[in-house]
Amino acid sequence: MRSNPIQWYLTALQNCPYIGGREMQTVLADPAASLGARRYGRLLAEGFRRSGRFVYRHQCPSCSACVAIRLPVARFQPDRSQRRCLRRNADLELRIAAAPDIDEHMALFQRYLLARHPDGGMDSLSRDDYADMLNDRHCGVFLIECRLGGNLVCVAVTDATPDGLSAMYTFFDPDQAARSLGSYAILLQIAETLRRGLPHLYLGYWIPDSPKMAYKTRFRPCEGLLGGLWRPLPPGVGPTQPPVKTEKRG
Repeated sequence: MRSNPIQWYLTALQNCPYIGGREMQTVLADPAASLGARRYGRLLAEGFRRSGRFVYRHQCPSCSACVAIRLPVARFQPDRSQRRCLRRNADLELRIAAAPDIDEHMALFQRYLLARHPDGGMDSLSRDDYADMLNDRHCGVFLIECRLGGNLVCVAVTDATPDGLSAMYTFFDPDQAARSLGSYAILLQIAETLRRGLPHLYLGYWIPDSPKMAYKTRFRPCEGLLGGLWRPLPPGVGPTQPPVKTEKRG
């Protein structure tokens, strides 16, 4: 049976949150549609990303700084710093959760946002907004929970498709900064991707000029979507992607 066609939308130009002085435009799949895990996995391979119920790709008319990035996990080798990170967090309890305690998660999420992203636009995120992040309409969503002495210290929200996992969002206890929990979460997602026998872990977008995104390229070998093809990612190179044809409902 053929899949129903996807309805696409193109947002108006807005200020880019990543690079000052630039404008951003985004193409969105119909947020009311249920894509299914296989189709969503194909969109990941085309450079798309999920945020809540929105599946999107940046399609800016005068900028191509955002590079979709993924890890071919079978070839990943942790460097010295990443091996130290694994040892440093060996005392944490790990749990894969499908139905989390939303209130417990929200308390940690709000602490994380206030400490790490106070002006990032997500500080007013509600309980319903967080539940929407866990929406599994497009794919299987699971969470990797890390606990220290029973207390929740890190959560990695992860999307699952037949072709790979996607690191959707990670938040952690800001008082545990010395543990490098953001990097530790990626190492756990790499291990889970391998355990499931899947080829890729998708890490979203990388921007060469954004220091906040530099950590993504420390996981090697990584690939970027460049010129419509996944290639080993050299530093400082931006993508050229074919535009998605969009149409509006009358």
